[in-house]
Amino acid sequence: MYDLAIIGGGPGGLTAGIYSGRARLKTTVIDKGLPGGQMQNTLEIENYPGYKVITGPQLSELMYEHMLEFGAEWRQAEAVGVDLSDRIKTVTLNDGSSVNARALIIATGAQPRKLNVPGELEFAGRGVSYCATCDGAFFRNKEVVVVGGGDSAVEEGVFLTRFASQVTIIHRRDQLRAAPILQERAFANPKIRVIWNTVAEEIIGEAKVSKVKIRNVNTGVVSDLDAEGVFIYIGYLPNTEFLQGTGLLNPNGYVETDSTMATKVPGVYAIGDVRAAALRQIVTAAGDGALAAMSVYHFLESW
Repeated sequence: MYDLAIIGGGPGGLTAGIYSGRARLKTTVIDKGLPGGQMQNTLEIENYPGYKVITGPQLSELMYEHMLEFGAEWRQAEAVGVDLSDRIKTVTLNDGSSVNARALIIATGAQPRKLNVPGELEFAGRGVSYCATCDGAFFRNKEVVVVGGGDSAVEEGVFLTRFASQVTIIHRRDQLRAAPILQERAFANPKIRVIWNTVAEEIIGEAKVSKVKIRNVNTGVVSDLDAEGVFIYIGYLPNTEFLQGTGLLNPNGYVETDSTMATKVPGVYAIGDVRAAALRQIVTAAGDGALAAMSVYHFLESW
C-alpha cells in the first residue's frame, strides 16, 4: 500500500516524486520506459531555468537521482488499467500485478500524432521518423522533409541541418506557428526552405523513402518532392487509453483538472502533457508535478 502512485516518469512525474518524497509520503513512480520520458529524446534543452543548455538525458538523470534521494521508488512497468471506484485506487500493470495507493497522479504524457497517409506506416524506421535527435545522424548529406509548423517542427528542422544537405519544411498554412526566436533561426539557415499552404498526401519509396507526394491546399496542384527522410511533427495524442471509461477524459482524450491538478475523482490528479492545458513544456510539467504532490499531501491529511 502506497500513499501515492504516480503513473509516468517524465519531468512532471519525477518532480511530483521529489515533492511527495520530501513530504514523507510513501511513493512509487511507474513508467514503462526510461526516467525522463520525452526528455530522453531531446538533444538540447535551452529553456529550463538554471541551465543555459543541458541535454535531455542529463536533465532526466538529474531529476531521477533527485527523486530517489527523497525516498520515492521507481518501478519499470506499464499501467494498463485503473480502478478508481473505491477509496483505495488500484493500478493494474502489464505483468499482471497491481499497485494500491491512497492517491494517484496521472503523468503519462502524449505521443506523436500520425499523418495517417499511405506509406507512413510502411516506411516507419526506413525514412519516416518522429524524432530528429534520435534519427537525424542517419540522414547525413541527404534531403529530408519536415511536416509541421509548430515549435517542435521548426526546432527539429534546424537541428537536422547539422546532418542533412537540405531540410524542407511543409506547412499547411501561410505562416509558421513556432515561437519567433525559432522562426528567426530557421529563416536565417541557408539549408532550410519552407513550402507554404501544402500538405503531405503520400510517402513513396521501395526499400526506403525516396519521395513525398504533396498537394497545395489552395490550388490543388499535386507534385512529388525528392526526399530520403520524412520527420513528422503535427502535434501529440495523450496516452490515456488505459483511462477509457473512467470519466476523466475530455472529447480530445486529455484529462480535465482544476487549478490544483485535481480531477473530478477525489484523490486522483493529472499533470503535464496528459492534461488539458494551454502550454506543454518541461517547466510547466515540473510545476504541475510540484502542485499536484502538495495537493495530494493536503488531501491525505484529511483522508
